[in-house]
Formats: sequence, C-alpha cells, structure tokens
Amino acid sequence: MGKFPDSADVLVIGGGIIGCSTAYHVAKFGCRNVVLVERAKLTSGSTWHAAGAVGQLRASANITRLLGYSVELYNQLEAETGQATGWVRNGSLRLACSDDRRAEYERSATIARSFGLGFEIISPREAGEIVPEMAVDDLVCAAFVESDGIANPSDLTMALAKGARAHGATLIEGVRLIDILVESGRVCGAVTSHGTLRCEKLVICCGVWSRAVGRLAGVNIPIQPSHHQYMVTEPIAGLRRYMPTIRDPDHLTYFKEDVGGLAVGGYELTPKAYPSSSIP
Repeated sequence: MGKFPDSADVLVIGGGIIGCSTAYHVAKFGCRNVVLVERAKLTSGSTWHAAGAVGQLRASANITRLLGYSVELYNQLEAETGQATGWVRNGSLRLACSDDRRAEYERSATIARSFGLGFEIISPREAGEIVPEMAVDDLVCAAFVESDGIANPSDLTMALAKGARAHGATLIEGVRLIDILVESGRVCGAVTSHGTLRCEKLVICCGVWSRAVGRLAGVNIPIQPSHHQYMVTEPIAGLRRYMPTIRDPDHLTYFKEDVGGLAVGGYELTPKAYPSSSIP
C-alpha cells in the first residue's frame, strides 16, 4: 500500500459483500474519491459463510426490485470484471404443504408477474421430476422460479471489489477503525489505525459490528445478531450438481446443493439473541 489517504468523498467501513457492493456502485455511478477500509481481509466477517442462495420474490416490492437488480448484476459481473463469482442460475423451488400456502403462492404469482418475474405454480409430480431425490407425498404444490440462483459469496465480493477498483475506488485491508469524527452534529471523518481520514459521507457496512460502530457517531443502528445453525452433509450419490434451491416454509427449512451434498438450514420462529458483549 502507498500513502494512506487523508480524505474521501465517500468512506466505506467494512469489506464484506455489502461494503464492496457499496464501493462498486458509488464509484460506478460517478463518485471519484471512494475509499473502503477493512479491519482484516475482505470477506473475513460474516460474508464468507453465507449460504449464497438468491431468491428474488419478497413481500416488499422494493426488496423484490432490489433482488431482481442483483440477478441482473450477477449475470454480467464476471464478464465485466474477469473475476469468477460462482453465480449459477439454478432456479428455486418453494414447497407448499397446505392449502393456505398454495393460496399465498397464487397471490405471489400475481405480484411476480407485475415485476416480470417468472413464478410458475407446479404440481407435486412436476416438483419431483425437477428434484427426483425429494419425497413429494405431502406436497399440495410447489412454485418454481427459474431465474433464481446461487453464488459463492466470497468470489462475488472479490468481483465487486475488482469492479470498484476499476471504477477508481481505493480498498485497503488491515485498517482498524478507532473512532468516528463528528463536528456540529455531522460526521466528518474517521480515526483509524493508519491515521485520520476526513470524509464527506461515511457508510457503515460492518455486519454484526454495525451497531457498535454507529454508536461512535451517536447513531443507533437496530441490528441484533442471533444464533443460527446449518449443516452440510457428506456427498449424496446421484444428487444433481446445482439442483434448484429448495425452500419449505411450512417446515421452516431450506436445502441447497453443496459440493455434491446438501447444505440444510432452518428459519427460527423464536430466534435466540446472541449477546453483543460476546462478539470480539
């Protein structure tokens, strides 16, 4: 690294996928002096062990739009940057084991069409043909979204970082944040292990550390980490590589092919908070 910069138009704190995406987009849209600092290595926070499944349809119209844009971006990011992303449009299956869930999917299909998103309600037999290893006896139906996909979060972050640099952003690893400077009620810079860096805008992209970082500027960021478990099986004979990701909201589980086996996780209805005091 050369001389540590002393100013930035936009300073991004945190080098995970959110921070690198922020730096990429701000620089791409014309900001000439973008600096990102990361306390360790890019992706070394929570990014590296994210599941990497990208499903587009959500209850919020704006989040659905955002995820649709994400798919558009991932479709061309590797070609733009020359950096592998692990992005595969393998599709997704949402299972319905009740009539109420089927009714929800029928409403979702209408919403999806308004966004130009393919959301096809299929029979249990058709779902079984897509994933032959899956028992479908208890299914009422399923919904198939062909344009959903999966990515390698670390590779995707590195592609965004490379794209950010190509658009003029500066990304620096091994820089620890010490304090945020506030003058007249406005953030104006940061004190780091490498020196003070003045800025016009500061963006906090620190994952579970964001709440503590925000407090340095007198801001409360309502993020609460919680315990979550997932498991990865040994390889399963005959399991198709890149089979569609499966979500089963009636049984609060998801399944994703992972190097010939399955990554299996759950959706906790009563999540157990992880005490912030225990986070290093």
